[in-house]
Amino acid sequence: MPSTPNKRQGGSSLMALQPVDAAAFQNAAPGWLVWGSLILVWMASLLPWRLWQPVPDVLLLMLLYWCLRAPARVGLTTAFVFGLLMDVQDAGLLGLHALCYVLAAYGILRLSHRLRHFNAWLQTLQVLPVFVVSCMVSSLLGAWLSGAWEGWNWLWSALFTGILWPLPDVLMSLRPRRLGGDGAGPV
Repeated sequence: MPSTPNKRQGGSSLMALQPVDAAAFQNAAPGWLVWGSLILVWMASLLPWRLWQPVPDVLLLMLLYWCLRAPARVGLTTAFVFGLLMDVQDAGLLGLHALCYVLAAYGILRLSHRLRHFNAWLQTLQVLPVFVVSCMVSSLLGAWLSGAWEGWNWLWSALFTGILWPLPDVLMSLRPRRLGGDGAGPV
């Protein structure tokens, strides 16, 4: 008489230690939302309003938001690729935006464990230096290569981008209700 193997006898694996409802611990952000929002913001960044220097860098804002919320989907490589796309669009120094975006993404990934303990409003105080450093690197490299200092107007862009940090969190918290919501809560 063949016996059915008992799960408790030999060959038990760590997979048996899954929580009862693993959905709460998995990535709540669907891929279409992550990539759709990044592509939408990238396309909005192609508009000529970016020529005004104090305008916030909304692409960098969304990249860093998804680096924090979905690091398995958006990371340094994504920041580099979108930075190169912005460099090509600006017809400027190839790699300048890519360098700044990668440095900012690295800063957010390094701060991610600390940032997860705060709400979006308190996170603003901690991500503001990341935006300032990113804009500062871009401005200093541009000044060094052109031989002329453009002034401190770049700081306005960093401040406006930092102030907008809670906006993606607020918009994503509306997602379940708008999309027929399953009541899963914010991303």
